[in-house]
Amino acid sequence: MTEASSHPDDTFHVFDTTLRDGAQREGINLTVADKLAVARYLDEFGVGFIEGGWPGANPRDTEFFARARDELHLRHAQLVAFGATRRAGGTAAEDPQLAALVASGAPVVTLVAKAHDRHVELALRTTPDENLEMVRDSVRHLRAQGRRVFVDCEHFFDGHRGNREYALAVVRAAHEAGADVVVLCDTNGGTLPSRVHEVVADVLAETGARLGIHAQDDAGCAVANTLAAVEAGATHVQCTANGYGERVGNANLFPVVAALELKMGRRVLPPGRLAETTRISHAVAEVVNLTPSTHQPYVGVSAFAHKAGLHASAIKVDPDLYQHIDPGLVGNTMRMLVSDMAGRASVELKAKELGHDLSADRDLVGRIVARIKEQENAGYTYEAADASFELLLRDEAAGRRERFFTVESWRAIVEQTPGGGAVNEATVKLWAKGERIVATGEGNGPVDALDRALRTGLERIYPQLAKLELVDYKVRILEGRHGTGSETRVLVETSDGSAEWSTVGVAANVIAASWQALDDAYTYGLLRAGVQPGPQDPPARG
Repeated sequence: MTEASSHPDDTFHVFDTTLRDGAQREGINLTVADKLAVARYLDEFGVGFIEGGWPGANPRDTEFFARARDELHLRHAQLVAFGATRRAGGTAAEDPQLAALVASGAPVVTLVAKAHDRHVELALRTTPDENLEMVRDSVRHLRAQGRRVFVDCEHFFDGHRGNREYALAVVRAAHEAGADVVVLCDTNGGTLPSRVHEVVADVLAETGARLGIHAQDDAGCAVANTLAAVEAGATHVQCTANGYGERVGNANLFPVVAALELKMGRRVLPPGRLAETTRISHAVAEVVNLTPSTHQPYVGVSAFAHKAGLHASAIKVDPDLYQHIDPGLVGNTMRMLVSDMAGRASVELKAKELGHDLSADRDLVGRIVARIKEQENAGYTYEAADASFELLLRDEAAGRRERFFTVESWRAIVEQTPGGGAVNEATVKLWAKGERIVATGEGNGPVDALDRALRTGLERIYPQLAKLELVDYKVRILEGRHGTGSETRVLVETSDGSAEWSTVGVAANVIAASWQALDDAYTYGLLRAGVQPGPQDPPARG
C-alpha cells in the first residue's frame, strides 16, 4: 500500500465504499483477488479513498488487507479500514475490533457510530451517554495510534428528525475527539434532497465539523442527496461503483463525480481521469460479474443514444441540442439508433457513423427510410442490429442484394433417441463462386447444427469464416394473436476476435429466423475481412 501521490488537494474527498458497502448487494460475492482488482481500477480512476472492508470481522477482509500491503501499489488513493466503535462498558485500548483495525495497516479508519437515540437503546442496548463516550474513546485511541479517522453517523437523518440535540451531540463528540470527517448517513435511504440540504446546513452551523454524506438509494435520490449535501457544505462524498449496495444500492460514484466536475465546477479527480469513467464502470462490472446497465447515466451504452427522428434532425445541426454534455468527456460515445421512428437525419447520421456518406443522395436516403419502416413493421429491429442495417444500406445503394453465397435450400431435423436424448442434424445446399455445395452438420440444437453445416460448406471457399464465433443468441416471440404460430425474432452477436456485431432475422419459426441472422452475420464478417462479393450465383434469391 502506498499513500496518495498525485491527487487534488485534501479540501474535497471522493470516498469509494464498493468493496465494503457495495459488496453487500445481492448477487455480488467478491473473492480477495476480485477485491484487489476492483481496488486497482478505483485507484486508476482517481478516487481519494478506497474502503476495503472490515478487518477482523471476517477472514476474507482480513486477508484482503494482509495481501494489500504487498500487492496494492496505489497511486492516487489511500486504503481505508472499516469498523465500529468500541463495545459498551469496555475500553478502546482493550477492544479486539479496534486492534484489528490498527493491525490492518490501513492509514485511514472509518468508524460507524450510532446517531439515532432509539438505535442506541434498542440495538446497542446502552445509554445515550455511554454511546457518546464510545465515540470519543474510540476516535482518541485510533488517533493515538497514528490513524486518520472518519466517523459514519449511522441513521443520522432519521435520528436528527427524532432527537436533533442528541444527533448533534454525536457529531460534536466525534469532531472534538479528533475525527477528521463526520459523515451523515441516510442509512434507510428515505430522505429527500431538500431535507438533506437543510440538515447538512444545520449541522455545519451548529458544530463546525467537517461533514461528509453517505446516501442509500431506497427513494431513488442517492445521487441527488449527495449533490444536495455538497451544495450545503459537505466536502466528503461516499459512493460505490455503479451504485452497488445493499437493497437498491448506494449513491453511484460515476454520476456523482461527473456532476461535481462538469456541473458544479469542482476538480475532484486527477487530470485526465474523468475521461476514463465509462471504461472503469464497465471494468468493475466485469469483475463483479454483473452486466453493465445499458441505461446508466453518463456511462451506459444508451446514455447518448438517439432514436427519434426529431432528435436526430436537431443533432445533425448541433449535438448539444439533445445532449447535456459531450459524451467524450466521460469516455462514452453518441449513438444513432435506426428504427421505424427514424427519419432522414437518423439514417444519414447512422450511415456516417458506419462510414457511409449519404448526404448527397436524397433518393437513396428515402428508399432506406421506407425499407426500414417496412421491415420493422414486419418485426425486424435495427437499433440492436447494426450489421444487418449496414447490409440493408449496401443493398439499397447497389440496387440489388449483394452476397457471397446464395441458398438453394436448407433443412434441420431433430430426431428423438430411445434413451430420451436427441440428435440434431442440418443440411444446406448453396452456391458460392459458381460452385454448388451440399454440406451437413450436427450440433447441440437445430440452430447449432445449421450453423455447423453452413461453416462446413463455406470455410473451404472462404477460410476467413474460421475466425468467426457466435457469442450471443437471443430469441423473442413477437406479440400477436397466433399463439405458437406467432412471428419469431432472433438476434445473433458474432465476433472475429477484434470486434463484435449483431444481426437480426424474423420468420414464422425460430430456425428460419436464425438462418436469416446467421446469413447476415457471416456476410458481414466476410465484408469486414476485406472479401469482395461476386456476382450472384444461381439460383438467385428474391
